[in-house]
Amino acid sequence: MGKSSNPVLIILAYFSIYVIWGSTYLLNKIAVAELPPFMLAGIRFGFAGILIFGIAKLSGHSIVISWRQLKNTTIAGFLFLTFGNGVVVWALKWVDSGFAALEISALPLVVLLLMRFLQGKKIQKMSIVGVVLGFIGIYLLVSQKQIINQENSVLGMLMIFACMLSWGYGSLFVGKADLPRNYLVNTGYQMFTGGVMLIISSLLLGEKWISPIHWSSAVQYSMLLLIVFGSIVAFTSFNYLLRVVSPEKVATSTYVNPIIALGLGWYFLNEQVTSQSIVAAVILLTGVFFINTKKKIVVFSRFFRQG
Repeated sequence: MGKSSNPVLIILAYFSIYVIWGSTYLLNKIAVAELPPFMLAGIRFGFAGILIFGIAKLSGHSIVISWRQLKNTTIAGFLFLTFGNGVVVWALKWVDSGFAALEISALPLVVLLLMRFLQGKKIQKMSIVGVVLGFIGIYLLVSQKQIINQENSVLGMLMIFACMLSWGYGSLFVGKADLPRNYLVNTGYQMFTGGVMLIISSLLLGEKWISPIHWSSAVQYSMLLLIVFGSIVAFTSFNYLLRVVSPEKVATSTYVNPIIALGLGWYFLNEQVTSQSIVAAVILLTGVFFINTKKKIVVFSRFFRQG
């Protein structure tokens, strides 16, 4: 843990990036059925950024930052939100919400490899065990024919993989960059700049904008939940965790998110959850356990020493 870390805040932050973010796949899937993807994401993050600025001011925090911090928050906003999230929302037009969440479960491996090649950090053996278990679980999930045999699913998968690289690099970038110390201010600038770039992208791509009064009630509620919880609460928690724990531990949220996404998809969208999916879910969660505990498990520590 880093300086000024609070165990209770860390637990709540993990709940946010595990459970709340897991629900955003369902909410985005509902909204993108009616709204253009970059318009959807741009409104979500732009409006959330403005609200966060308001919350920061009411809390007595100054939102004045340096030009260097503005540049860094803009880069982070692009990596995480403009490309990293906007393209995922676009891909949801072609792939199921559960499948998107499952593919993004590979993010911990991407982060570990980027840390190895860009920072020269040694990969811990227990983390490797966790990643291997995670990929076994992912394989069991995505190898099901009813998931992969969908129109344009390959294109969607490739674009989501590109988003994973963007998120992985962004996670390392914000861990070292000069950013606003206050998490609300930091999140607000990333949200606002990312949202502005998404809106510009929407206009350049010629997306047809739809007035909120013409949205269905399901889309209206989805957008409200995405802004308040998926953006403000969860993304602030994400930025907080990146400063107090290691990036690969933050990335473990992508192992839990698919389980939440599958459950919500089954309940609200009648998506099928097979026994193979349940087995895969157990393996994925076991992978999270190994990555978080690393060398704390005596049996496996002895095994590695003997090996």
